[in-house]
Amino acid sequence: MVTAATFLLVTTALGLGAHLFRLPPLVGFLVAGFVLHAAGFAEPTYLETVAELGVTLLLFGIGLKLDLRSLLRKEVWLTTVAHLVISVAIAVGFLGMFGAVGLSLLADKDLGTLALIGLALSFSSTVFVVKVLDGRSDQRALYGRIAIGVLIMQDLIAVVFVSVTADEPPSPWALALVLLVPGAWLLRKAWSHVGHGELQALFGIAVALGPGYALFDLAGLKGDLGALVMGVLLAGHTNSTELSRNLFTLKELLLVGFFVSIGFAGEPSGSTIAVGLLVLLMLPLQGIATALLLRLMHLRKRTAILTGLVLTNYSEFGLIVVAVGAEAGLLAEDWVVVLAVAVAVSFVVASALNTRGNEIAIALASRFPSKPNEWLHREERLIDVSGAEALVLGMGRIGRGAFRQLTEDYGMSVIGVEHDPERVAALREDGYTVVQADATDIEFWARVRSAGNIRLAILAMPFHQANLIALGQLRAGEFNGTVAAVARYDDDAAELRRHGADAVFHLYGTAGLALADHAAEAALGYDVAEERRDAQTRTRRGPDDTAGEDSGSEDPRHEAERRAPGQ
Repeated sequence: MVTAATFLLVTTALGLGAHLFRLPPLVGFLVAGFVLHAAGFAEPTYLETVAELGVTLLLFGIGLKLDLRSLLRKEVWLTTVAHLVISVAIAVGFLGMFGAVGLSLLADKDLGTLALIGLALSFSSTVFVVKVLDGRSDQRALYGRIAIGVLIMQDLIAVVFVSVTADEPPSPWALALVLLVPGAWLLRKAWSHVGHGELQALFGIAVALGPGYALFDLAGLKGDLGALVMGVLLAGHTNSTELSRNLFTLKELLLVGFFVSIGFAGEPSGSTIAVGLLVLLMLPLQGIATALLLRLMHLRKRTAILTGLVLTNYSEFGLIVVAVGAEAGLLAEDWVVVLAVAVAVSFVVASALNTRGNEIAIALASRFPSKPNEWLHREERLIDVSGAEALVLGMGRIGRGAFRQLTEDYGMSVIGVEHDPERVAALREDGYTVVQADATDIEFWARVRSAGNIRLAILAMPFHQANLIALGQLRAGEFNGTVAAVARYDDDAAELRRHGADAVFHLYGTAGLALADHAAEAALGYDVAEERRDAQTRTRRGPDDTAGEDSGSEDPRHEAERRAPGQ
């Protein structure tokens, strides 16, 4: 217990330190692993189990949101194959050059050995990328869907490699896993009767670990691949979003163990650290190659750059490939430590870059020429919103409520903006006027600014940074209409006001006001409730008071803050 307490205290302290330096906490977790290892602590027997549980739940959650058809898209499979070939070629040339000048770990390495190292270095980290996308709420954005598709294809390639090179091939019983397809029908039926809360979360964990991880492991396949498969088989269930949300905090806590465990991959020496840092020099080339490939597939500059940025890191699967290669006698054991150093440092660098990913993408995109609108991918073409008086950016529950209130109560012409194509299709079927676009995209806002008729923009995206970026784009373009935004926390609300939001709705603070309004209307009737509310407003003002700067009640922005649309 003392060891566990020490690990928790050190990890928490370094995670907090990373946060104070405006870096993602996972950077601190990575450093904690190396610090604890260097301090002489042995890796606890349970740390590997915690790490595997975190990765298993992560892949199960990806599966719940995955559309298999996305893997067949050219920008996914072609990017995966081309990225792998280019990465291997870069590694062979780069490492071969240093081997020729006498670097000990690379001296006398044949082409096959260098290609194997290149294969390990071609993978990007599923854990890292999904955490970045979760933080931005961008898993359903086009670049997020492409990145996840590439990651899954890479993971499948790694699984094939591990299966082919393993001492024992997969069991013949692996073919029986096809029975999971009809079995998933029974699980979906049972899921519909589970209800909510802790029982639903327990059901998800049991499915991920039981028919997912355990059956695949018994059949000689990667257990976490089984969790991904089970997630895919259950995807589309009405409770899948709720289950993902219920498992989110547990998954995040368990993944801390994964990041800490990287520091225990081996004992670094001067040469292994040097080579680990050396291979990091290949990362920019791989990121540039990915961005160029996607640009050639008619994606916008910003989309291609964001995808390249988020995939510019090394992977835990690279560690597995190198470990398997070392066990098979194809590589020296030191390469496991080299990859551990490279993976950890790549996470630190990629975390710093992706914290400002949108700003970097916008800055880089402005330096290159644009293509005509008709040249772009169908999902990337610019959108005309000239017929709207109001825009609602982010069509979740809050956004949908705001949309309905603006159209039904105020008679405004409203267009919703949403980057999730499945949600866009569902909303259109329900009668909403919605366009598919990314509100943080500078090219989208250039079109909005040229429309000229927009009087009101409501920023209802779930990620604070996205709302902040959209607000900055509006104000930079001299948008003269009213901007309202949602915020979860007091400091987020204060930041939005500082950057020019006319009205900010605190999701938790305004919920009680909206609840009281609805409850009074239900108990007293709408007309009586309105009369009492008006009387109370007049009493607060005083008999001689007039609408003005101090009262605020006649200002529609103050009224909007009192009765937040969409609550």
